[in-house]
Amino acid sequence: MTASRKKTSPPSVAESANDPAAAQAVGNTTEHIVVAVTRAIVEHRLLPGAKLVEQKLADRFGVSRTIVRQALFRLSQLKLVRLEQARGAFVAEPSIEEAREVFAVRRMVEGQMVRQLIAQIKPADLKLLKAHLKAERDAVARIDVATRTKLLFDFHVCMAQALGNQVLVDLIQELVSRCSLITLMYQSADDAEASNAEHVDILKAIEARDADLAADLIDRHLLTVERQLTERRRVPTLRIEDALLD
Repeated sequence: MTASRKKTSPPSVAESANDPAAAQAVGNTTEHIVVAVTRAIVEHRLLPGAKLVEQKLADRFGVSRTIVRQALFRLSQLKLVRLEQARGAFVAEPSIEEAREVFAVRRMVEGQMVRQLIAQIKPADLKLLKAHLKAERDAVARIDVATRTKLLFDFHVCMAQALGNQVLVDLIQELVSRCSLITLMYQSADDAEASNAEHVDILKAIEARDADLAADLIDRHLLTVERQLTERRRVPTLRIEDALLD
């Protein structure tokens, strides 16, 4: 006779207030939702304006609506979700002005980042970045849209990770996630093959320790994407339950 398993639920916020282990479990669950929704946005499975229904998210992740609200609030802080009183949560819809401001910040930050990277990059870092670009190229070749989209954005995060500066990693992650929304709304052309080729050129300049060239290439790379921005809109095509499937 097989004993029935009792389904366990995540600790409540009240329980976590007096129990450090429970508090960590709540935090981990909230972060899991944040990561899953962010990934769905970056991989273009959740589109700008999509409604994020609390109950559907709670059912999808097996948590309370309180924990879902915590995750949605965190996503709103990251500018990936818009919270509207009495209406709920929606995937953010950045304006074209905000889009250009985000790209301007990226050019400033990433230009200096690549110079610092050249000053301290190690052979192991180069090996990891080369492996990442190979994965990019393979995803582009097999027309794996979700994977190639994530990898193309993650290349910039990987460069930040090579510097070992977590504040920088978090900043670049936030910026590229916002750029994913922006390209969904405003990018007129999706030339993944060209983006991968530009990444290869950037890494070659890094490997050659040519800081001026690397900074110029990353600036031109981001400008190319920004110049493709044009007013256009896309509507959600997936149910939230399907968009958040791993």
